[in-house]
Amino acid sequence: MYILALIQSFLASIGRSVLGLCRSTGSLVMFALTTVSHLFRPPYYPGELVQQLIRIGYFSLPVVGLTTLFTGAALALQIHAGGSRFNAESVVPSIVAIGIVRELGPVLGGLMVAGRVSSSIAAEIGTMKVTEQLDALTTLSTNPMKYLVLPRVAAATISLPLLVAVGDVIGIFGGSLVGIGRLDFNAATYVQNTVNFLETSDVTSGLVKAAAFGFILSLMGCYHGYHSGRGAQGVGRATTNAVVSASILVLAANYLLTEVFFR
Repeated sequence: MYILALIQSFLASIGRSVLGLCRSTGSLVMFALTTVSHLFRPPYYPGELVQQLIRIGYFSLPVVGLTTLFTGAALALQIHAGGSRFNAESVVPSIVAIGIVRELGPVLGGLMVAGRVSSSIAAEIGTMKVTEQLDALTTLSTNPMKYLVLPRVAAATISLPLLVAVGDVIGIFGGSLVGIGRLDFNAATYVQNTVNFLETSDVTSGLVKAAAFGFILSLMGCYHGYHSGRGAQGVGRATTNAVVSASILVLAANYLLTEVFFR
């Protein structure tokens, strides 16, 4: 009898977890669909969109730039060290460029912006919910989804491909600094190899990934902020959940998009 009760308790806990996951997934999907639907219904708030483009895009540029710069430099050293085992040191420029543009640029850019932006959005909207500013907006006949959520999601979706494009250039430049200054590559040969091996599909796939990552990370920040609990503890939990869920979904989406582009 005791063993049967343990089995029932174990199965019940699994059932509660599955039902909770389905409930959360459904809530998130409905939140995303509602956000996208507001794109086709006025009124619009261009001033709020421009403000979020500056906050999300322009202010994230130093973080993304420094991350990709050092990543490109470290990648050049690692590829040279590995290639030297097979007398293939000449592949450094091409592999650095392809690695940065296809994978490291979008993924690292998405993760860094997720840490900076998702937490900020969740804390801001969560605090507005705690202080009943969301209710005040509704009272003033202003839809919080349209005024707060849509501009942030749109700004992140637009600005992240631009950030990643700049980060790709900086990352390749970081690799060239190490390749030319540290590994004794000829500058003209390094640049020529980089240009020859990069294809348009490499660049476009990375930018499409970046747009998807921008949508995901901003959506998770808005979702967790909008559904945060009451008090400082609820806002803190929403901020943590936003960063964790955005980072995991960015990595999962990266795998799925890589399957689509490079099957």
